[in-house]
Amino acid sequence: MLVGEHIDSLATVLDLVRSGAARTRPEIGRRSGLGRTVVTQRVNQLMACGLLEEGALGPSSGGRAPRELKFRAHAGVILAAELGATSINVGVVDLAGTVLAEHSEDADIAAGPEAVLERVEEVLDELLDQVRAEQNDPDLTVWGVGIGLPGPVEFATGRPSAPPIMPGWDGYPVRDRLARRYNTPVWVDNEVNTMALGELRAGSARGQRDILYVKIGTGIGAGLVSGGTLHRGSQGCAGDIGHAAVSDETEVVCRCGNIGCLEAYAGGAALARDGLSAAQEGRSRLLAEVLADTGTITAADISRAAQSGDRTSVELLTRAGRFIGGLLATLVSFFNPALVIIGGGVAGAGDLLLAAVRETVYRRSLPLATRELRIIRSTLNDRAGLVGAAFMVIDELFTPERLARWVAEGSPAGSPELVHVPLRTPLP
Repeated sequence: MLVGEHIDSLATVLDLVRSGAARTRPEIGRRSGLGRTVVTQRVNQLMACGLLEEGALGPSSGGRAPRELKFRAHAGVILAAELGATSINVGVVDLAGTVLAEHSEDADIAAGPEAVLERVEEVLDELLDQVRAEQNDPDLTVWGVGIGLPGPVEFATGRPSAPPIMPGWDGYPVRDRLARRYNTPVWVDNEVNTMALGELRAGSARGQRDILYVKIGTGIGAGLVSGGTLHRGSQGCAGDIGHAAVSDETEVVCRCGNIGCLEAYAGGAALARDGLSAAQEGRSRLLAEVLADTGTITAADISRAAQSGDRTSVELLTRAGRFIGGLLATLVSFFNPALVIIGGGVAGAGDLLLAAVRETVYRRSLPLATRELRIIRSTLNDRAGLVGAAFMVIDELFTPERLARWVAEGSPAGSPELVHVPLRTPLP
């Protein structure tokens, strides 16, 4: 195992090339402050391990043009999955975060961990076989697995903790199960955290230091990035805003059993409930027609009706946006992010919901907190959680502490125990 300054400088060189911050040996020296000899040694080590390779000639500053260095993103793959309340999205991702293959389908998280994870594993295996065939590499190795779940997760153990919409999942050893199946490191987190990480690494939040990602789907949650680092809190449940109280109306009971939760007023299930009432009571002709045709009302139906000018649907979306904006106004004043990203299925309901969120936040937050604040829709959309789950694994694997344990082998495959290696400092 490599230790001390050796592994720190090795990790620095690798990170500079992986991120694109430096592409040649002279650039690495200038960006890192490392001497020419040390840079040469570390680059040679990383090439010998199969992590770097030489490419074309780079720009010359007067002498011989240096060779560009490239990170071998195809050296292995990450298996990633985002599980929602009503769907799963799984994929195979290379070491640079590029999605090589993916598949989405409807699924009921309430079916329990055995049924849901068995299906996730089946699809992952199929996609992995597909990628191996496409790359003509039957030995392509799985470097890690990342998965996001729609409920609180104890990050240190990879187990769900009292998730309100996931019967049978409480304390289930998700990480241990996947580690046994794939014999590789596995990280499990709340899906909103993986969405925030996806936006930070590959979406609208690239280069930002302080962001708030808000997922509005069947439920509502938030992912917080502070100083460029994902903030999970002491137990890993930071950002569970869906069950923050926004009203004391006793007739609106949340599925968690409490009253007045934000999710019970503004989540996708709440919109569907209120839309159904409007259709049954004759307050919306369009929704009544949908109900007659399909026998049900969804949040997507309300969105389409609103875009067609249905006044009741417009009111429902505006009301939901104001509830969400009211809570976000408090968070914006408290945290002072530079960017708020709205994602999730309900976030795709057009401009009505987003406009109501913006209007409420700007009106109710501290003026200084909103002076340069931007509130935008997610650019990664349904891919945010999948991409973020992959980057969660990539970020964890390339910390100096973990890199030291596997770099000599050339791959972390076969080392599921890497998840237990303590870190000296938080991930950037």
